[in-house]
Amino acid sequence: LRLYEIHYPIFITTLHMSACFVFSLGVRVALVSKNNNDHTSRDTIGDHQTIRDIRHLLKIALLSVVFVLSVVSGNISLRYIPVSFNQAISATTPLFTAILSYVILHKRETIETYIMLIPVTAGVVIASENEPMFNSYGFVACITATFMRALKSVLQGLILADEKDKLDPFSLLLFMSPIAFTILVLACSMMESNAFEVMSAKMMMSSSTKIVSFEVTLFLNCILAFLVNLSNFMVTKSTSPLTLQVLGNAKSVLAVVISVMLFHNPVSAIGMIGYCVSLLGIYLYSDAKSRSSGSNNFSLARVVGTIFFKLTDDKDKDDDEDCERNLRRGYENVKIMNESVNRNT
Repeated sequence: LRLYEIHYPIFITTLHMSACFVFSLGVRVALVSKNNNDHTSRDTIGDHQTIRDIRHLLKIALLSVVFVLSVVSGNISLRYIPVSFNQAISATTPLFTAILSYVILHKRETIETYIMLIPVTAGVVIASENEPMFNSYGFVACITATFMRALKSVLQGLILADEKDKLDPFSLLLFMSPIAFTILVLACSMMESNAFEVMSAKMMMSSSTKIVSFEVTLFLNCILAFLVNLSNFMVTKSTSPLTLQVLGNAKSVLAVVISVMLFHNPVSAIGMIGYCVSLLGIYLYSDAKSRSSGSNNFSLARVVGTIFFKLTDDKDKDDDEDCERNLRRGYENVKIMNESVNRNT
């Protein structure tokens, strides 16, 4: 959307949440319809998962509020501080996540894993080059956004892993997106009140100079946002909130590479050194996690391949547990029958 000079991030995020709801609902309806027509189907993503009670709803609402606060705070910070300073502060998200994971989830990593977070964070900070002008409002807003992003990843990890109120990524996105959409509409009306008029005008104008029309670009942007949010939940479910944020720093490096390829943005030598340090830290973090888990199966490069099979694996695990319970129940019934026969004889 940069080519169309769109400067309404909160409004765009509002559209993203509406797309997440529509696409999640569409997938759920399609799978339920498929299961009704094919009783042998094993697709259970989002099937029969609902908000169980008011406590469950409050958890999802809290996650939505934290998400909106991270978006709004991040955009407020960009009004007062440069993007480079914003990126440098945002790179500390894994550190906040490590602390919150310990406090909320009581999840402790090895010392080596914590040490590997230093190059992951420092690399992006170095890539931000010279320290920009400091502004207290922008700094507080950026720290708030960073903390909220870390808190969101921990909260979604808690919801996805809760044995009692556990939701799969599709269902969590389906229930969270309309709440976030409602709050974002209110935020947009206060902070980007003319966004709708500007976007409507963009759609009405002819785009003869553009290869792809504005409407198609916006639609593709919403699809990518849905996939990003869904992958966000899947990675959290398959790995951990901390690994998700480490991958977030890897995303920053990848964004720079793509921006250089598409927009020919210049990158300084110091910036290249910083991104290389960050990539080295990500590799060392992956290696440290692999050793701490006692196997060689963990690798950040394997995450993309595993998240798409996680839900099926969970279903297989549920089937195994059901089979075990049935065998145990049958064994107990046979035992009761034998005792009854012995008493009669």
